[in-house]
Formats: sequence, structure tokens, C-alpha cells
Amino acid sequence: MLAGVLLAGQVLPLAAGLGLLSDRITTSVSGLSSEMARMPPPQVTTVTDATGAPIATLYDQYRVPASWQQISTPMKAAIVSIEDRGFFTEQALDPRGILRAALNNARGGARQGGSTLTQQYVKNYLINVVDRNDKLGQQEDQDPSLVRKLREAKLAATVARRQSKEQILTGYLNVVSFGNQTYGVGAGARYYFGLTPDRLNVEQAALLAGIVDNPNYFNPYRFPQHALQRRNRVIDTMVATRSITPAQAAQAKAQPLGVRLPQPNRPPDSCYGAAPDAGFFCEYAVTYLERAGLTHDQIFSGGLTIRTTMDPRISQIAKDTADRRVPTTQPGVANPFVITKPGPAGHQVLAMVSNRDFGTDPSAGQTSYNQPADVSVPFGAGSVFKIFTAAAAMEQGKVGLDTPMPNPYTQCFMPPNGNQYTHCAPIHNDYPGYPDPISLRQALATSPNVAFTNLELQAGMPDVLAMAARLGLRQTMQNNMHGQPPGPAPRGAANPATYTQPQSLYNLNNIAFTLGFAPFSPLELANVAATLADHGRWCPPTPIASVTDPAGHPVPVPQPPCEQVVAPTLADSLAQGLGDDVKQGGTSAAAAQAAGWTRPTAAKTGTTQDNESVAFLAITDGYAAVSTVYADGDHPGTICNTNPPMISSGCEGAFGGTIAAPTFFDAFNQILAGQPDQPLPAADPAYLGAQEHGPIVPSVVGRPTAQARQALAQAGFPAQLQTVPANAPAGTVIGQTPQGTVARGQPIVLYVSADR
Repeated sequence: MLAGVLLAGQVLPLAAGLGLLSDRITTSVSGLSSEMARMPPPQVTTVTDATGAPIATLYDQYRVPASWQQISTPMKAAIVSIEDRGFFTEQALDPRGILRAALNNARGGARQGGSTLTQQYVKNYLINVVDRNDKLGQQEDQDPSLVRKLREAKLAATVARRQSKEQILTGYLNVVSFGNQTYGVGAGARYYFGLTPDRLNVEQAALLAGIVDNPNYFNPYRFPQHALQRRNRVIDTMVATRSITPAQAAQAKAQPLGVRLPQPNRPPDSCYGAAPDAGFFCEYAVTYLERAGLTHDQIFSGGLTIRTTMDPRISQIAKDTADRRVPTTQPGVANPFVITKPGPAGHQVLAMVSNRDFGTDPSAGQTSYNQPADVSVPFGAGSVFKIFTAAAAMEQGKVGLDTPMPNPYTQCFMPPNGNQYTHCAPIHNDYPGYPDPISLRQALATSPNVAFTNLELQAGMPDVLAMAARLGLRQTMQNNMHGQPPGPAPRGAANPATYTQPQSLYNLNNIAFTLGFAPFSPLELANVAATLADHGRWCPPTPIASVTDPAGHPVPVPQPPCEQVVAPTLADSLAQGLGDDVKQGGTSAAAAQAAGWTRPTAAKTGTTQDNESVAFLAITDGYAAVSTVYADGDHPGTICNTNPPMISSGCEGAFGGTIAAPTFFDAFNQILAGQPDQPLPAADPAYLGAQEHGPIVPSVVGRPTAQARQALAQAGFPAQLQTVPANAPAGTVIGQTPQGTVARGQPIVLYVSADR
């Protein structure tokens, strides 16, 4: 405080009207001192694959921390010589310089600094660290007023009492800007010279020290002459402070700027810089962490290490296969491909790719839309959605795998909420050769539309839609029919409800839901497969293995708990029922045969009505995957059954079994090479025919706790509460387990949103 008192003694008598400043400044300084003490400079976050190999860097400020020992002697000498020659011998403040600069600036004269290196450290810390996300605060930090100067001076005095000269100089060199998002000498040395800061020589150190004063004006790439003159001036000051000899100075001045050519070296600052097989995965990992409650500042400035679940071998195979099937720059056709692996630790995402790359250059086949993760496929997954109808009807006991179902070639169906003025909707099978009746097992393999529409109406639209969400289409069913969160419809929209309602509501009267015409997320559909493979246990599809802070301490990542969403026997029986799709007569049998595929596989193909989107869901050897091919251009149309697929009219349309399934077979022939086959689970005899399987637990997700407990009690199920962090009002049920058919009286765990 002594320096602050001395400063006030010299300045305040000369500044009329400043008598009330003391308390304001002291209060401000106290708060800012606390901010500086608890807020470290932003650092670079590293995203890695499952092995720990980096796949991306995330940052707002490119900074590589450097200790005193990691900074070369010439660098320390250069910055002290040009910025504050008396740094090591004099006090932290220059009262006369502060007063002179403040009064001159107040009169409108040429801007003057009047700052010691300690004061500059404080100023840069405020601008680049404390107020980095506050434009108004940064303006105040650079205000030429006497108030700001006094505040800065008092902060500098506090810093000088608490830190040694070495600590202050090290802190300063780690916080100052070297231009173009590059902060601190550790990053500056790498950016301009490709070196660590301990290797900086005289001329390199002088260039960096000179840049600090005005990174734009002294940019060696844009203004090399300015930079050269400034560098040489710094070298002269180093001679004046006896940091180097005149001979060393002459030798240093004779050297060129020596910066990296043709451009500096700075790593990408977002997932756009990831490798082609990792960009979408990286972006999903960031989104996942943000939804879990981590802030943008934590992720991009916290110096975290985010280890993902991405398997580099599987991811590269998936990407290469997607690119080979549909070239990256193929106009209007995308091929998202997602691979997950369910297990005791949850549902881990191993690969999330597309023939497109994650980026901002459409001409290079890039897209900034996360095709594999988002509700991105606008035309639907076709008959893959018949899985939800089958699961709902099997749970209710209305049908078993061997139950015969009516299946005429064509039938006209009334919507559930129709009236005497409603016309029936004609549904027909793809060709007239299907058996009538047909068993559910046969229907899953051959995919007749009429049989599944009949079954959907028997099960009831609410239960079919709820089953889709239970098995994994969580965000999909919350979004509208355009793949976005519900919101106001554009003026003149032909059907406003497609914008304003979630799919879970809009489709209550749409019998075509089972035919898969609604937008969906490939990742969520792959997680549906993972839920079936995991014996009916849903878990969030996680891309995160661990998150640690710069000190190596774990960072908690809250995530929704896993839920038993259908009975294990139902999930296993349905998986067994899907096992004939790859066999003779199944919709993917030809593709499997062409690939030499013989492994037991639960699978379902899907094709939309106009062949604008096709899909293939598969479960094999502990993996669950979805391959999708859809029209992603500005002028979507029929995807032709060509190699590679293309958009055209008048061509033979593609099917899920002809262009989506081969991506899976090609990739998994490589992924599973040399591994023994694993059988599909056996079907439970109780699910071979139509019979009741016991009481079904009512769904109470979304209800307040009291209402949920009452509904369960009325159905004969006691409730157990478990609070979890969630983006929902406190006391709201955000999950329940088990679901489906359970013994009456079994406790039901309700996951209730806690206060956040």
C-alpha cells in the first residue's frame, strides 16, 4: 500500500475534484486483486482419441505456458530493455510518469503510457484474462483517465508485494499478446519461429519483444520493414542495458527476420482443424460437454485434456469406407456412418464420420452441419422405423415373432383421430408378392408396409412414438418435422404444425410414422441399435472417456443415467427377429452375399418413398451401427442406384440394402477381421406368440415428482427418487427405470432434476 499512498500524495493535490476517488479505487482494486488471484490465463484445450493421441485443439487465445526456466535469457533481457530498463532495480510504480501521462491524455495530447513493466503486466492481465469476455471492461482497462491509471497503479503495488521480480516478468511474458490470437512467449516462439521459448536467440527475442508494443503495426508478415526497424531498436536497447555487446548486436542486426515462411505456425482453434475422420466426433464431444454443464470458457480456455472414446482404427476404416462408397465432393449425396459399442461403461461412440468433412468450404465437400450427430437427415430412415412398431406391439403382447399378421398388397387406413369427413390414406407394399398373412419375423426381414401399418394402429400411435424415444430417438422426437427445436412457423407455411410441434406430438395422427418419413439423427438411431444390443438398456451415446484440468485433476462430467427401457427378454427377442434381414430373402441379403458376409447380424434396412434417403441399422459382435445415404444438396431428389450414387430423375432409385448396407459390410469386414463370430441372443419363447407379458410401467417422464409418484402408485409400483443434474425445472422427472413390463410391486427409480 505504501506505493499507492505515495502515488496519491503526489497526484491528488494536483487533481481538483478527485477527493472522492480513493474509496472507489480501493474497492475496485480489492475486487480486481481477487479476480487476478483466482483467474489463470486462458490455455489451450487438447482433444484426444481413445488412445490419447491429439485430434484437435480448442482455444480463444493460443497460449503455451512457460516457466522462468523455460524462457531464454535473451528474451528476458529484450523485453526488460525495451519496456522497463529499471525493472529489476526500481519500484513497481513510476508516479511522475503516471501523472504526466494521465494529465497529457486528459488534455487530448499524444497518448502516453507512463507505465512500469509491473503496471503493464496488470493492464495486460485485465485486458487479456480478467475482462477477455467483456468488451466494456476491456475499454475501461484502456481508458486514458486518471481514475484508471490510479486503479492500475494500486493493483501493481499489490502485485509487487505478493510476487517476486521473476514471477512478475514470467507472468507478463505469459500474458501479453503477440498478435493473431497468440498470447505469451511460449506460443509466440512457436508461432513465428517454430521454437520453444528457451531456444530464442538475440534477434528472435528482439523481434518478439518489439511486436508486443503494437502487434498489428509490427507484424513481420504484413509489415516486414516496420518489424525489422523495431527489432533493431530493441537490439540497440539491449546494448544500452549491457545485456549484449555491440558486436553481438551487429551480428544480430545482420540477420533476416527469420520468421516461418510462407506463414506462421499456429494450430487450428476449433474442431474444424481436426482430421477428416475426427471433425464431426470432436464437434459432438464439445456439444456433449456443453449440454453436461461445462461452459464455453471452460472448454476453450481451461487448458483441459478431453479424452474421447473415438477408436482411431475403427474411425479411419469408417471414414475410408464412406469416402470410397460416396466421394467427399459428390454433389448432393451424403453418407453419415456411426459406430457405437454398448457395454458396462455405457454406450461409447467409436466412430462418427461422413463422406463429407467437417469444415466451411462446400466446394471441398465440407459442411459445418454435424451430419452424423444432429437431427440432420430430413427425409427419414424409411422402414428402419418399423422396429419401434414391432417393439411396442410385442411389449403389449399383441404380436410375437411367429404371429401371422394381415398383409394385403394395398389397404386404405383411417388416421387415429379421423372423423366422417376424413379420407382414408392408401398404403401399399412395394410389390404384390408378399405373403398374406405374414409373420412378424418374415415382415422384419422383407419389410411390407401394409402389415406394419396395421400393427402400428393396433399398438397405438402414442405407444409407438414413446417407444421410439425410449429406445433412443430422444432429441429426434423433441425436434420438429424440420429437424429443429419447435418454434414459430414462417409466414405462409403450408403446414405450421410441422414447425411448432415436436415429432412426438405431430405424428400422433400420422400413420406413416412407421414408414420412416420423419427427420432423425444417425447417432441416435445407432444408439437405438445399441439399446437393443445392450438387452434393452438405454444409455446416452457418450463421446467422452475423461476430462482433466491442467493439473491432471478429473473434471466431473454429469450425464443422464442409463435406463432399462424395455424388458431384456423383449430386446433380445427383437434382435433375434431382426437376424433374418442379412439372410436369403432379406432386404440386405444381396449386399451381404456380395461382401462375403456370414456373421450373425440383427439388421434393418430403410428406404424413403422417393428414394431421397436410405438407411441400414445393424448389430453384430457387440457393435451397433447405422449407415445412411441421403440427398444433402440444395436441390434434393432421387438417389440413383449407381456407383457412386448420384442425384437424378428417371433413374432406378437406391435402397437401403443396395447403397447403405454395403458401407457397413465393407467396414466391418475390416474391423472384425480375424475375430470369431458371436451369436445373436436367443428369442424368449414368451415373445414367439401373442400373449400378455405382465403389467407395463406407465411413463411419467416430464411430470412433477408428486404426480409421477401418484401415477406409479395407482399402477401398483412404488417409486424411489434419485436427484441428478439436468436442464429441466427442479423436481421434474427426467428418466425412469425400469420401463416396459415388470412384476407388479417392483420399485421404479425416478431420476429427478436437481436445482442447478
